[in-house]
Amino acid sequence: MSGPLEGVRLLEWASFINGAGAGYMLGDLGAEVVKIEEPGKGDPSRGSVQLWDRQMLLPGGLNLVFETFNRNKRGITLNLKEEKARDILQRLVARSDVFYTNYREELRRRVGLDYQSLCKHNPKIVYVVASGYGPKGEEVDKRAFDVLIQARSGLMMACGDRDSTEPYEIVGAVVDQAAATMTAYAILVGLIGRDRFGVGQEIQVSMLGAAIHLQALNVQTALWRERQQPRHSRTRSGNAFTNHYRCADGKWIELSDMQYDRFWDNVRQTLELPEDEVERMFSTPEKRRENNKEFIKLLDTVFARKTRDEWIKILKEKATFGYDVINDVAAAANDPQVLANKYVTDFHHPVLGDVKVPGVPFSLSKMEAGPRAKAPEVGEHTEEVLLEVGYSWEEITQFKDKGVI
Repeated sequence: MSGPLEGVRLLEWASFINGAGAGYMLGDLGAEVVKIEEPGKGDPSRGSVQLWDRQMLLPGGLNLVFETFNRNKRGITLNLKEEKARDILQRLVARSDVFYTNYREELRRRVGLDYQSLCKHNPKIVYVVASGYGPKGEEVDKRAFDVLIQARSGLMMACGDRDSTEPYEIVGAVVDQAAATMTAYAILVGLIGRDRFGVGQEIQVSMLGAAIHLQALNVQTALWRERQQPRHSRTRSGNAFTNHYRCADGKWIELSDMQYDRFWDNVRQTLELPEDEVERMFSTPEKRRENNKEFIKLLDTVFARKTRDEWIKILKEKATFGYDVINDVAAAANDPQVLANKYVTDFHHPVLGDVKVPGVPFSLSKMEAGPRAKAPEVGEHTEEVLLEVGYSWEEITQFKDKGVI
């Protein structure tokens, strides 16, 4: 089966996660993605040695960050300081549907890769820029990284415990990933607009915009209620049934039900709550709200009586309210439900062998979606791509000799 984006051609001149992430996502759906890198250097993420105290180097000289965000792509090298290299790129643009980048406007203009220059060679090109802080304002060229946007967007102060005033960093480049997803979204919007109305255009995406969008409810609350949502507090949660509880083996369970009063009889029976205490302090919705802190303490005691596996067995059999295990990322990556839906999927890597990788977060009934190829070596497909766009072996040899590719 073919992917829904088969035949769509993307040119990627981008680096790191925010820049490169959209390409692997669209490649999973069948798009042809050609990644442009500098000869002898490549995407700087190839050199990421350590992130959050974890080694990123893999066997065979590979890099975990680069492999994650650059699968499905063909890689070419162009020395864009050379006019001939820019001529090659213009020929590639003429046959492509999309050009996307996360390099600053000043650099794009200097090497003739700004929108106004490239649309002369392909008026219908969808040109997407993934920046840090957006295309307007005084900080358009400010350096941006995931953690900086977590800080600026308010995300750091939305996470963590209410009893702490310290910022709370989420590891794993979540803003980078959100921004890459927004870039993929923008590319698809541009393609639909072109196909419906016959025009290409420049589209600007930013990490800051993605982080604000990610927090839509928090942002809307702050704007309309004139105060922001407080951080969560486990011991002072406004709803004892939107909270987490430690079991006898030290593992955690999360409860979540905004209207658990509807299921109160089921709660009492499933959790075997002590009847005398329930009758005295928790028998009505009003009493439960009034004695919410005490209810949390009672649930702490209740869940501490059994291991998590024991509780999950009971909850599966009896509970009509919402619950789930609290996984760490390693457990989530091997969760049977995750694997059943191929949110983590099998992939054969020619160097690493049979491995598991993050998959596509949705399924298609009549088309194929998923990882198709490993990330490219620096310039691995340069000759192949140049031959496809009409260059001869003699010309390619000259390009090599002159440092163009």
